Amino acid sequence: MSDLKEIARDAESILIAGHVRPDGDCVGSCLSTYLYLKKIFPEKQIEVYLETLPEVFQFLDEKKIVSYEAEEKEVDLFIALDSSTTDRLGDVEPLFYRAKKTICVDHHISNRAYAGENYIEPEASSTCEVLYGLMDENMIDKEIAIPLYIGIIFDSGVFRYSNTSRRTHEIAGRLIETGIPFWEYIDKCFYERTYTQTQLLGRTLLGSMRVMDGKIIVASITRRMLEFYEAKTEDIDGIVEQMRVTRGVEVAILLHEIDDQKYKVSMRSNDYVDVSKVAAYFGGGGHKKAAGCTMQGSVHDVFNNLTKHIEPQMRA
Repeated sequence: MSDLKEIARDAESILIAGHVRPDGDCVGSCLSTYLYLKKIFPEKQIEVYLETLPEVFQFLDEKKIVSYEAEEKEVDLFIALDSSTTDRLGDVEPLFYRAKKTICVDHHISNRAYAGENYIEPEASSTCEVLYGLMDENMIDKEIAIPLYIGIIFDSGVFRYSNTSRRTHEIAGRLIETGIPFWEYIDKCFYERTYTQTQLLGRTLLGSMRVMDGKIIVASITRRMLEFYEAKTEDIDGIVEQMRVTRGVEVAILLHEIDDQKYKVSMRSNDYVDVSKVAAYFGGGGHKKAAGCTMQGSVHDVFNNLTKHIEPQMRA
């Protein structure tokens, strides 16, 4: 496999970008790539573009590396990270098509290898795990290890999801050896909640319901609920995971109202249901056990349309 060093060697201008509404793996992969390449090539012009970072990950960008405004330009190398399609790159999608060279590093099974060079490993826990394989281990210091580790724990659910492998643990162990306070990052990124987030979680769970003999749990969050609790979109993170661990549940579905009759759908499964197939049918994507899409209609319309595609996969 190629090394990021070789991939970037001939490029003088490099743009690194992840998907819209960046999560831990997206932020971690973008920042670790920047730090790694800047360590090797301090003279190169390297930029990172992301939408505004969720508050929980803003501590990773103490040096203000990330830019939130896309400039019209042509770069030598465009590195797309953790983004399964080009439209998920948001405002910098046009820059991707104008770049002299493009690469994509990802682990989404729905990725169709849209770049000039593609490093896609659907069996990997995270894009950060794939990235680790593109780096020289001897060049990974504590500063680079922190975002890599956070990306891995985020997309592996702190090593709880089935995409976690022996290699995932081995990489995490090597990153820990750099001296990172891993226990602090696990608490900060996974278990620590604001009071607002706790209130929103409680209200959402209170309004949830189970169907199909308790195998599916569904809940919705309206814009009015967010306004009442003075919550932000990022305060929703983690709620569908809490729903997923309900005893007897195979699929958890969370509908988040983003406009009139328009919902962002987040789905999680525990065992055999492939929610990525359901999401793909409605124009979304993701992983077998974690996927999402955007749908139109009332809560009941959206839920009924989703269950039509989940039911054939259900086991007695």
